[in-house]
Amino acid sequence: MVFKDKVKALLEEGLKEHPSLFLIDFSISPDYKISVVIDGDNGVTLQDCIDVSRSIEHNLDREEQDFSLEVASAGASSPLQQPRQYKKNIGRKIEVTTENEKIEATLIDANEEAISVEWKTREPKKIGKGKETVVKVAEIPYLSIKKAVVVISF
Repeated sequence: MVFKDKVKALLEEGLKEHPSLFLIDFSISPDYKISVVIDGDNGVTLQDCIDVSRSIEHNLDREEQDFSLEVASAGASSPLQQPRQYKKNIGRKIEVTTENEKIEATLIDANEEAISVEWKTREPKKIGKGKETVVKVAEIPYLSIKKAVVVISF
């Protein structure tokens, strides 16, 4: 079995033991540095990273192939990549960049094909002078999203 396939199988087995965790990124460099990025429906704890790391490391033989291993959680400023990440962030403010625009809005729904966002904007009144606050809602397909990140406010 190829080294990468063996590591991938061990990683999948480790994630099966923790159903709330899911894989964001997995790579092995030419010098055998294994890099795993995970996320979780309820966040990721240090213990989660340790458990996934052990499920890989304890089943590989360094005598066969020397390697280094890094298991990390998706950072707070990391772009959202999977529908599961969007679903866990419903109700939070996100910044979505599409080909045509950049929107800062509240994520109100997410399914397997698209997200729904809601935001307020000031627009000219239809009658009379001045502006009024208008609530806008948009459905954005994942294929249209170039980048989406959770906006962290203090």
